[in-house]
Amino acid sequence: MIEVQNNKACFVQLWRKLERTRCLLGGQYKRFCIRNVLKSWFPAEANDNFIWEVCHLCEQEGWNELPLPSLYPRKHRELLRAIVAVRAGISFWKINLKALDAAYSIAFPNSTPINVNKKKK
Repeated sequence: MIEVQNNKACFVQLWRKLERTRCLLGGQYKRFCIRNVLKSWFPAEANDNFIWEVCHLCEQEGWNELPLPSLYPRKHRELLRAIVAVRAGISFWKINLKALDAAYSIAFPNSTPINVNKKKK
């Protein structure tokens, strides 16, 4: 069971757990998709309503194959954002995006950082 909070330390754990889950599912010849990630992380709670709510918030389909988190972080960023919102019972828009993006840089130090919150000129 994962303790989900809206802070940087939790986000680092979630990013790392996402990569470990990808490797684990690959070793079991299972699809790396939202549905399987949620069933792996929350076996007792991952019913259809929980999965639908997470998929609805991150605007992705549950069975679609996810790309590598280290190469294509945007979909995973939205997925983690939705998971924290649903599990913590807070609004999707109240997730600390700066902490989430900083946690990505810690979990994947050799990847390009996510800079979604840059101000446009």
